[in-house]
Amino acid sequence: MNSVLFGNHRPLRALCLVGFWLLSLTLPFASQAQSESGPTNGPLLTPDQFLGYKLGSRFTTHADILRYVDHVVAHTPSRMKLVPYGSTYEKRPLEVVQVASTENFGRLEDVRHNNLKLAGLEAGSGQRQQPAVCWLSYNVHGDEAVSSEAVMQVLYDLSNPQDQQMQDWLKNTVVIVDPCVNPDGRDRYANWYNRVHNQSTNANPDSWEHHQPWPGGRYNHYYFDLNRDWAWQTQTESKQRIVLYNQWLPAVHADFHEMGPNNTYYFSPAAKPFHADITPWQRKFQDILGDYNKVAFDKNNWLYFTRETYDLFAPTYGDTWPTFNGAIGMTYEQGGGGPAGVAYARQDGDTLTLSQRIAHHHSASRATIQATAERHDDLLREFQAYFTNAKTKPQGEFKTYVVSAGNDPGQLRNFTQYLDRQQISYGFAAKRTKTRGYNYTSGKTESVQIEPRDVVVSMYQPKSTLVKVLFEPRPQLEDSLTYDITSWALPYAFGVKAYALAGRLDASGATPNPAMVRGSAAAPNERPYAYLARWNSLQDVRFLSRLLQQKVKVRYASKEFEAEGQKYAPGTLVITRTGNEAMGPLFDQLVRAQADSAGTVVTAVKSGFSTSGRDLGSGTVRFVKQPNVAVVAGPGVDATAFGEVWHFFEQQLGYPITVLGSDYLSRVAMQKYDVLILPNGNYADIYPDKALESLKSWVRDGGKLIALEGAAKFLSTKKDFLLKAKAVDSVAIKKEAKANPYKLLRRYGDTDREEAGEAVQGSVYRVQLDNTHPLAFGYGDTYFALVRTPLNYRFMEKGGWNVGVIKKDSYSAGFIGAKARKELNDTFVVGTQEFGRGEIVYLGDNPLFRAFWQGGKLLFGNAVFLVGQ
Repeated sequence: MNSVLFGNHRPLRALCLVGFWLLSLTLPFASQAQSESGPTNGPLLTPDQFLGYKLGSRFTTHADILRYVDHVVAHTPSRMKLVPYGSTYEKRPLEVVQVASTENFGRLEDVRHNNLKLAGLEAGSGQRQQPAVCWLSYNVHGDEAVSSEAVMQVLYDLSNPQDQQMQDWLKNTVVIVDPCVNPDGRDRYANWYNRVHNQSTNANPDSWEHHQPWPGGRYNHYYFDLNRDWAWQTQTESKQRIVLYNQWLPAVHADFHEMGPNNTYYFSPAAKPFHADITPWQRKFQDILGDYNKVAFDKNNWLYFTRETYDLFAPTYGDTWPTFNGAIGMTYEQGGGGPAGVAYARQDGDTLTLSQRIAHHHSASRATIQATAERHDDLLREFQAYFTNAKTKPQGEFKTYVVSAGNDPGQLRNFTQYLDRQQISYGFAAKRTKTRGYNYTSGKTESVQIEPRDVVVSMYQPKSTLVKVLFEPRPQLEDSLTYDITSWALPYAFGVKAYALAGRLDASGATPNPAMVRGSAAAPNERPYAYLARWNSLQDVRFLSRLLQQKVKVRYASKEFEAEGQKYAPGTLVITRTGNEAMGPLFDQLVRAQADSAGTVVTAVKSGFSTSGRDLGSGTVRFVKQPNVAVVAGPGVDATAFGEVWHFFEQQLGYPITVLGSDYLSRVAMQKYDVLILPNGNYADIYPDKALESLKSWVRDGGKLIALEGAAKFLSTKKDFLLKAKAVDSVAIKKEAKANPYKLLRRYGDTDREEAGEAVQGSVYRVQLDNTHPLAFGYGDTYFALVRTPLNYRFMEKGGWNVGVIKKDSYSAGFIGAKARKELNDTFVVGTQEFGRGEIVYLGDNPLFRAFWQGGKLLFGNAVFLVGQ
């Protein structure tokens, strides 16, 4: 780890502004804090004294927050420790502060290891006579910036020896403070706000300081919502944080947020639905935490609410994922957020200030520490019981989950690596076993055959609750008014064949599975006629992209064939020596090295003759042109949808992509680009009639347009595009109203329930595929899609290819409203339209959603590289 970037003492900025010097003279210790002699010279400073301005009068940059963290830690060497755990995509430091009493500080590692022993994740008998671990996470959403302002006051309290109340609490708790989970998003917001806000703060909501430009500061560098990434860990911030989190497994985890500025303050207990696997004790402690917060808020006459909006169901969040890992997880929400700025005139006539917001989060932080300290005996007892029960008496219908070794090796490797990150243990089936179980593919309980080397995940392990939550085919939903997706089972997400068994299945230890080891199948000195690579997963798309960037000529088989005793499906990559002669002997070395690097098997063949099907020189073996790809971003485009595309190319494929701004798109010479991607968004202003005609001309001349979700919906309303919505059956509606006119009498209080009837809450559907089309190469007859919006499209007529459709009774898992369920019968999902010499790819469903739905990434790779070739 870079010692300059992550050292405890960062260089202090030169004080060059006269105004700042004058301000520092009014603060007795500010000049000492900023002097070259370092942060330990002089007494412990309050945030106001250190920063040189009153906390809450402006937003503090991430670098200045960390400088204050350094100052506090340097003044508290016997009770505080700074622990770097990584860096963001933009290379900002990620770190936590570990805090304990003087007595406990010297044995922090003993506390940590003992905590893991209590959880059964380390060998040995854990002892409960120790402090409980309380982890506080701030600023996961960058423009919910108050929490990282509040954390400076929290750290001052933890460090201040005069705060006897806090020092007493620290005798029974170790506090881990993450000052800023999302530094890139925070600085995007703070730097913008500090640049545009008026010299005299303007609380008028119309003022531009209350209106962030696209994309806002909420998200990380790739515009991912890090609070939806706890379970999936697709982003570098999440991956690095979870490694450290799993080394501690806190008993309490608090996540600090903001909501709209006209709201008050939210703390636990949470709203329904609670996931069925949240224990009675975890539910009870939600109430206990609420009681501690009530005392402080009532004392100050602060407004708050509980048991509304923020549920504990999907495992994606900073409250639920820790909960399924044995903690008491909770969310704190302060009214404010990005629109609030330093001061905001609310609808009720009051002015909400940043100082007030800081005070509320500061108070909730103290209440959380207090509750952990005063109830630490109960917390540790229940923490140990949670994992003991998980290992010895796992809950739920299924006791074993099995993932077939016959799945694509690349996907299997991805899957087991994911389990490793979650601290979920697994083994491998030792022998062939015939039994009964739930088949995720068919959605039925039936006879299944377990084969040797199948991956076996037993529920008899400390993290069995997390296993159940991640694998359960149909989570039990106690209330349809939930906040996020309602289905996420790993076999669907990874697109793997799997079974859930009611009984316990013995397995061998977690040793390498030969079926999951990928690499070149060619002998090192062999100079074959061609190399063949099967087309089954993201790894194979990555392999293709790397070859194209190395100027290797690649083809793909559009028909099934057999060569040298092996069958190859459509989509198989064919890399012949012919056409690559200019590379000389480097050709073989490059192909093998890139295969090994990408995790793909290449098979060497000595002849271009196929024992069945088309030969390798056939016209059905098509050349893959290296595409010049562009994607639209900016106002009108959903920032997270754009980020998913951007992240896919840069972080998952390593393939270059040009980002085109929606504000200057009309001036771009599109002839330079082969592929244009339109992420989800509202394209009415981006493509008015004249611009849309230009887009059509570009496609007719040979361009490929990939339209996702809202972009596809926009095109469906325009001339010349074959995708069309189903017609509204007004006759049937009138008949229904006439037969039962009382249906028109609606209750105002039922509005949310009625809207739920039209909702699709992240439901899994079995999409029927035409896998003879390049868009579906590498798939079987079906693909499990995570559908989040009603898809109400007709099947396309002549000229269009309905590659993926939802037929009747294709629902698999998750909540879907009655009305939406009807619309999702016999509907188009993905397909293509031939358009002059070009092609349009319609993706009504987003296969890149949050980067965790692994099973859809090959489909998107097909759209970019194979369709239209």
